[in-house]
Amino acid sequence: MVFDFLRRGAGQGAPEAKASATGPVVAWHGAGRVAWSARDTASLTRTGFAGNPVGFRSVKLIAEAASALPLVLQDRERRYETHPLLSLVTRPNPAQGRAELLEALFGQLLLSGDAYVEAVGGEGGVPVELHVLRSDRMKVVPGRDGWPVAYEYSVGARKHRFDASGALSPICHIRSFHPQDDHYGFAPMQAAATAVDVHNAASRWSKSLLDNAARPSGALVWKGADGQGVMAQEQFDRLSDEIAANYQGARNAGRPMVLEGGLDWKPMGFSPSDMEFQKTKDAAAREIALAFGVPPMLLGIQGDATYANYQEANRAFYRLTVLPLATRVAAALSDWLSGYAGEALELKPDLDQVPALAAERDAQWARVAAAEFLTDAEKRAILGLPALPEGGADG
Repeated sequence: MVFDFLRRGAGQGAPEAKASATGPVVAWHGAGRVAWSARDTASLTRTGFAGNPVGFRSVKLIAEAASALPLVLQDRERRYETHPLLSLVTRPNPAQGRAELLEALFGQLLLSGDAYVEAVGGEGGVPVELHVLRSDRMKVVPGRDGWPVAYEYSVGARKHRFDASGALSPICHIRSFHPQDDHYGFAPMQAAATAVDVHNAASRWSKSLLDNAARPSGALVWKGADGQGVMAQEQFDRLSDEIAANYQGARNAGRPMVLEGGLDWKPMGFSPSDMEFQKTKDAAAREIALAFGVPPMLLGIQGDATYANYQEANRAFYRLTVLPLATRVAAALSDWLSGYAGEALELKPDLDQVPALAAERDAQWARVAAAEFLTDAEKRAILGLPALPEGGADG
C-alpha cells in the first residue's frame, strides 16, 4: 500500500528518547500572571468606590463640594431671586433636595463618565420633577445620523424607552470627554482603574499578613544532641500546642518564652521588599487621587509636597476640579431646562459665595473697581453679573 511506510515500526519502541536536559528544573509560574479587574461601570464601582477608601473619598469629596456650591439663575438682563426653575432645582422631587440630586449626578459622572437626568411632566412648561438615573442601566440608541433618538433604561428584564427624537428630550445626558466613543463618556474611575487594582491588592496582602500574625517574629530551631535537626513528631506536636496555648494572641503579647534543651530562638524582621511594598501602596493611592483631581494632601496621603499648606491645596482643589465640573454640569442643565421654560437662562455657581475662593474674588473685585477705564457694563460683565436694565437700577 502507498501508506505502508507510515506503519513501519509501529510495534517497535522508540529508538531513543529526546528531552531537554533542563526540563526537570523548569518552574511553572501560574500565579505570576497579572489579573486586572473588569472595566465595566458596575465592576469599577464595586472595586474603586465601594471597595477602595481612596476612590470612595475622592468621589465623595468632589461630589459633596460641587453639590454644595450656591447656584444663581440669570439671563442677559437680570438675576432672578425667584423663578420656577430655581424652585425646581431647590426641590427636584419629593425624595431629594438640591444637594442630594446634584451629589448623585456628580457621583454618576465621576464613576461612569455619564450622567442622566429625567424630566417628569413639563408638557408646555417647566418639568414637575427631576430624577437622576443610574448610568449602568442606561443605553443610548443612536439614529441613522449617529445622534441619539432614544434612551433605553433596563432594570432586570424590564426596559423603558425614552423617546429623544422630539424638540425637547426627556433625558439630559451629560458626559465626560471620551476621545474614542461617540455616545458615552470616559470616567476618572476608568483612568484610575489600574492604580485601584494595585491598591486593593496591597490591602489584601496586608490583611493576609495580619491574619498570619503579620509575620513570624522569630523561628525556633531544633538541634538534637546527636547533631540532627529533625524533631520527633510527638515533640513537634507538643511544642506546637504549647506555643498556640501560651504564646499566641493579644493576651500573651510580650510573654517570655521558656525553651528546653536543644531549642534556639532566631529573631526575624521585615525584609526590604516588605518595606517597599508599603511605598507601592502609597504611590497607587496618589495615582488614584491624581486621576480624580484631588490633592493627596486633602486625603491624608503621606509623602506629597505639591502644595505648601492645606489651604493652598483646598483652593487648588476648588479652582481646578470642583468649579470646572460644577460649571459644565450647571450649563448643561440650564440649556436643557431653558427649552422647557421657553427662555434663555443661565444657571451657574455663585463664585462670591465660595469660602475657598474668597481671597481671589476679593482681589478681583478690587482690581475691577479700580479700573477707571472700564465702563460699569464692562465691569459687570467681567464679574459675571447681568447687564444693568435700561433704567439704570438692578432688576
